[in-house]
Order: sequence, then structure tokens, then C-alpha cells
Amino acid sequence: MAYFEVQNIGIQFGGVRAVNDVSFTVDKGEVFTIIGPNGAGKTTIFNLISLIYRASQGRIRFDGRDLTRESAHKVARLGIARTFQNIELFEHATVLQNLLVGRHTHRTTKLWEEVLFLPKVRRAEIAHRDAVERVIDLLDLQHHRDSLVKNLPYGVRKVVEVGRALCTEPKLLLLDEPSSGLNVEETDDMAFWIEDIKRELGITVLMIEHDMSLVSRVSDRVLAVNQGEVLATGTPKEVQAHPSVVSAYLGTVEGVQ
Repeated sequence: MAYFEVQNIGIQFGGVRAVNDVSFTVDKGEVFTIIGPNGAGKTTIFNLISLIYRASQGRIRFDGRDLTRESAHKVARLGIARTFQNIELFEHATVLQNLLVGRHTHRTTKLWEEVLFLPKVRRAEIAHRDAVERVIDLLDLQHHRDSLVKNLPYGVRKVVEVGRALCTEPKLLLLDEPSSGLNVEETDDMAFWIEDIKRELGITVLMIEHDMSLVSRVSDRVLAVNQGEVLATGTPKEVQAHPSVVSAYLGTVEGVQ
């Protein structure tokens, strides 16, 4: 059985079939990327996986569990974390405070224990802080630890959002266009971090991305979609050369770069 499996999922909004009979599998420890033109249905697929939308057909299974039977608020506790194409951070909080939010899935203390600040709570706070500091070190965020998010450059905010997702200690990380809005140097750094997330943390990565240089560098396999349907699956090189993918991108391979 595959570590993560999407089987014949679909969803319709009014008369529009946004996702139609999409299937794919992701192996444990793999970086699997979904590509496609704007409006191809990529983010809708992520929303179905995150249970923000409910699939009208099909099944989604993760680590032997049927996600389609779960509630949306349980997704993070099951080991799935996500970033968004449009950054979703608390702008008037510091980087450290935003990262600590990612620890909510590991909360084991009760409210009354926290009010009294019992030794159990102190131990938990130290453990949460240690986990966050490891992420800060991994993503080189030391200099921004106490900075308000609203005062940070866009590129750093993107990294903070990845960091907050990592603080949940996910088994599967969903990255929605991690290089969007980044310059060449920042995109290069993002590639290093994705490789480190896979290699050092052992996290499986499912990514949506437009930058094919990043896709080719970090992806083990690629799924191309258009108009809510699967065009091709394979290595980055195989998918870029597939006739249906070439046609979807204005008829030229260069169109996907």
C-alpha cells in the first residue's frame, strides 16, 4: 500500500468540474510535485487533501488511514501540515510566536494547569521551545527570531510559514508554490531547505510549483494536471517532454519554465 494515495477524487462547483477523476500515489520520503497552468486545479487538489473541501467522489488515504472520513481539524494531528500560496501568518506577532503556534497539535496540558503554571506546564513549554529552536536553526531564522512578521521581507515570511508547518512535526508536508514571489537567490535557498527537510527530517513532501528549475532540482516525481485532469506522471524530464504537457503550456517546452 502506498504511503499517500489519492484515488479518483473529484469535486464540482456549480456546473464546473474543478477536479475530475484524479489519482496518484506518493512514496514515503519522496518529493512529489504537482504542476500545471493557472487554473488547472492544483490548489483545489490541495484543498481536498487538507479537507478544506470535501471530495464528491474518490478516496484519500494517508499512512493506512482514510482521510475522507476524518474532520478537517484533525488533519494536523494526523501528521499533515500545509503552507499556502498567499502567506497566512500573524503579522503583529514575532517569528518565534508564529512558530510556537505550530506546536498547538502537541499540547498535552489542561487550561487549569496552565493558569497555575505547574511544573508539567513548564516542562512542556521548554520542550516546545526546543522544537521551535531546531526549526529556527534549520531555516537560518536566528536573526529574525524576535522580529515582528509585518516588518520582514516577503522572502523571509515565506520561510517562516514553512517553519511554522515544520513545528507541527509533520510526516507529510504540503507546500503550495513555495518559490512564488521569491528572487533567484531565495528560490535557490528554498531548494536547499526542501532537500534538507527530506534528507535530515525524513519528511515526505507534496508540492505545487511553477518554477520548473526548482521542480527539476528537488522532485523525485511530477504530476502534470490541466483543467482538473491528469496529463502525465513521471520524472521531471519525462513529464516536461510529454506531448500533452507541451500542448497545455502553449505548445512549447519552454512554456513550462
